[in-house]
Amino acid sequence: MIGGIDKYIFLDNIGFLLALLSGQIDCVREVGRAATLLFPLRLEILRLAREPASSSELAARLGLPRQRVNYHVRLLARAGFLRRAGRRRRRNMIEQRYVASAAAFLLSPELLRSVGPDWRRVGDSGSGAYLLALASQMEADLIRAAGGRADGPERETALTLKSQFRFVSPAQREQFTAALREAVVGVIARHTSPASEGSPAKTYRLVLGCYPYLPETGPPPRPA
Repeated sequence: MIGGIDKYIFLDNIGFLLALLSGQIDCVREVGRAATLLFPLRLEILRLAREPASSSELAARLGLPRQRVNYHVRLLARAGFLRRAGRRRRRNMIEQRYVASAAAFLLSPELLRSVGPDWRRVGDSGSGAYLLALASQMEADLIRAAGGRADGPERETALTLKSQFRFVSPAQREQFTAALREAVVGVIARHTSPASEGSPAKTYRLVLGCYPYLPETGPPPRPA
C-alpha cells in the first residue's frame, strides 16, 4: 500500500528557492570559496558560530589555541562565511565576535564543471547513477535560477513532493511505476501551455525520483 504524502508545497515564496533568496542557504559557486570551506576545522567553526562568538570563545569550545582558531576565523570572514556580530570586552581587551553568514552552506554541482555528472551520458535511466546525475542538474538549475533573480521583484514558485512507501515485490513496484508515469504524463498534457515564440509562459522542469531509503544510523563524527 502506498503511504501518504508527508510534504506538499506549491506556494509562492516557500521552499528551496525562498531559502536561497533570503540568505538561509549560501550556495558556494566559486572554486576559491569552496577550497576555503572544505577544511574540517573551519566547518566545525561555522557550526559553533550559529550564535555570535569570538575567536577566544570558539577556541575554548574547541579545546584549541586561540591563535590557531583566529587564523581560520579570519579566512572564513574574508571569504564571506562569517560576518561581524558586535564586540565584547574581555579583561582589558575588546574582542570581535562573528556569526555564520547563512544558516547552511551548499556546494554547487557547477564547481565540478566538465567532470560533473551528466544524466545524458548515463545509459540506464533506471539506475541510481542516472537519478544522481539528474538530481545534480536540478540542484544546479535551482541555484542558477535563484542567483539570477535575487534582486528581481518577482517571487519564485517551487513545488516539493515527498513521500515514503513500501513494496513487497518487484511486480508491485513495476505496477506503481507504470501508474505514476501515466498519471504524470496525463496531468502535464492537460495543464501545460504550448511553446510558442513570444509566449509569456514560464518554463518549469519536473523531476520525479524513487530510490531505496536507508535510515541514518547517527550523526557523522566531528572532526578533531
